[in-house]
Amino acid sequence: VQLVESGGGSVQAGNSLRISCLASQFRYNRYCLGWFRQAPGKEREGVASICSDGRTLYAHSVNGRFTVSKDSAYDSLSLYLQMNSLKPEDTAVYYCASGPPRPVWVDLIPTLSQSDYVHWGPGTQVTVSS
Repeated sequence: VQLVESGGGSVQAGNSLRISCLASQFRYNRYCLGWFRQAPGKEREGVASICSDGRTLYAHSVNGRFTVSKDSAYDSLSLYLQMNSLKPEDTAVYYCASGPPRPVWVDLIPTLSQSDYVHWGPGTQVTVSS
C-alpha cells in the first residue's frame, strides 16, 4: 500500500479546503483509514477516521467543521478531508494513514490512535492565515 496526499495550500481563516489521499495497491475489504496532523512544535494528533463500513470518528476540535469520506476502486482508494470554517490553529502538515486489513470476526472501530495505523503518506501542508 502506498499513500500520497494532495490538495494542501494556503487559505484565509473562515474558508474551506479539501485535501485528498490516493491509496494505491489497496485491495482490503475491511479496514479503517485516518487523517492526522502535526503543527510546528506539537505532536502529531488524530483528526478523523473512517472505516470501510462508513463509520466515522472526529477529534473534538474539528467535529462539525471537517468531513471525512472515501471512494473505492478495484485496487485503489481515494480518501478525502473536507475542511470548512478553517482556523489558524488548523495550520499543520496533514497525513493520511491506513490500518491493516481486518478479518470478519473483528469489529471495525474508527480510531484516532496512531498505533492502529501501519501505512502513512508523506503529508501535505495546510496553512490558514488570519
